[in-house]
Amino acid sequence: MDERQLRVLRELGELGSVTAVAEALMVTPSAVSQQLRLLQRSVRVPLTEREGRRLVLTPAGRALAAAAIDVETALARARHAVEEFLDQPDSVVSIAAFHSAAAGLWPRLVRGLAASGAPRVALADEDVSQEDFPPLTHDYDIVLAHRLDHSPAWPKTVTATPLLHEPLDIALPAGHPLAEKDSLTPHDVADQTWITVHDGFPLMATIEAIAAAADRRLRIAHRINEFAVVSEVVAAGGGIALLPRWTARPHPAVVLRPLSGVHARRHIDALHRPEHSARKAVRTVLAELLRAAAALSSDDNRRETAQGPVGRP
Repeated sequence: MDERQLRVLRELGELGSVTAVAEALMVTPSAVSQQLRLLQRSVRVPLTEREGRRLVLTPAGRALAAAAIDVETALARARHAVEEFLDQPDSVVSIAAFHSAAAGLWPRLVRGLAASGAPRVALADEDVSQEDFPPLTHDYDIVLAHRLDHSPAWPKTVTATPLLHEPLDIALPAGHPLAEKDSLTPHDVADQTWITVHDGFPLMATIEAIAAAADRRLRIAHRINEFAVVSEVVAAGGGIALLPRWTARPHPAVVLRPLSGVHARRHIDALHRPEHSARKAVRTVLAELLRAAAALSSDDNRRETAQGPVGRP
């Protein structure tokens, strides 16, 4: 038995005829009869009987109809509880992010949600390959994920809110000869010692594109996923690397130069399951993430206008 069947039975007891029930529920009489037949299959005793031309409830039917009132009342309370939960502005929203997005966006997000009554965020770092980001939406309300321009789109099982379309630049020690150039090509950088992420992570596709454009194999010395560590190794002269322009923390001994000749950008998106955005708190956090992302790229653009090419001291 289900709620619809119990509702039909209750209305039959109160209204007295199948036709009246059909009018009240705005369905056809045959639909009412079908629901009664389905309900009867789940009960061992008759629930209705004929009284002349009318269909009326048996004693068992009247008992079940009375119980249906309790069922509808409980369901109404449950729906109200869900509605209150969905409209609660200060409930907890869980967010996962890969490291550079977390470093660039989370401080702004926390400050933006500092006011009383704002959603409370529970943050967790998750550094995974592209295909492993969507499954994380099972465990978190929002997942900050990244993919390159020509990588597969996110699956239809998740909703993606675009936050940033971020350039990937070549990171060099401040005194490196290539730092004198305003931009670099794959041929400029192909013979350098490289620091890259591990295989399977999104930035490796751009590394492979650089090698293909230069028609040579790159010399990879170090595999490091954490960009703060990458910057330290670059600064120490351990090699050059790809670093995101806006979300990686600036290093005083590292300069960034734009790369031409290959697609060197990544999408940073906020992934969530469609039903999660029914919560007011989740929608509020998504809006704040959009503001944080806009401010992050705007701050960098203002710095670039004031200082010249990216990363030039």
